Amino acid sequence: MRPLNSSAKYFLVQKLRLSNKEATALILAKRLLVNGQPAQLNQPLNPEDEVTLDGKILKEAHQFHYLAYYKPRGIETTLNPEIPDNLAQALNFPERVYPIGRLDKESEGLLLLTNDGSIFDKILHSEQKQEKEYMVRVDKPLTEEAIETLASGVEIMGKKTRPAQVKQLDEFTFNIILTQGLNRQIRRMCYKLGFEVLALKRVRIVNVELENLQIGEWRELGKGEVEELKKLTT
Repeated sequence: MRPLNSSAKYFLVQKLRLSNKEATALILAKRLLVNGQPAQLNQPLNPEDEVTLDGKILKEAHQFHYLAYYKPRGIETTLNPEIPDNLAQALNFPERVYPIGRLDKESEGLLLLTNDGSIFDKILHSEQKQEKEYMVRVDKPLTEEAIETLASGVEIMGKKTRPAQVKQLDEFTFNIILTQGLNRQIRRMCYKLGFEVLALKRVRIVNVELENLQIGEWRELGKGEVEELKKLTT
């Protein structure tokens, strides 16, 4: 995670307009605490750290949120208040959080959101092949050939999609696990094979599952879920 400042000493110098000598003296006297512990001169500070001097708070701890949200069908994955049916209005979360990736308006299911800029950027731009799992219902009976083609790859937008794990669930429904996120990928793949997608629901992103969330509900991710996601950023 990117430090807030280069060091605790630098933070003191900037915050209280002290000299380097004065800041050093305060730290060596153990009057500056970071999360309740005496600060070190070159200790990096992170947004989630609380900093106090003689019991007075100089910097409050910034609380990060990591949410799993069941996006309803018909909601746009945007925080722009000018756009009808926007995500911010639908989510109604007290703090501003940002979606990691997208889920098109006609689709529903799992969406991850956070206000942690470091994990947000790194997950979005991670070169690792992150698994995303979907349940898809189409307009006519599936064939064995269609399932095999979806799994091996379909030519869309001038490129062939990566191999996927595909399992037929009933005559019209299949489960698919992708490791890429091309624009409207599943809908384009199905259309190329002569099918129209009637319903599309994302049920998993990497290690985070939709589980028992109901449409429009959200939950905070567990510590283990967050730690697993952060491994993608290292």
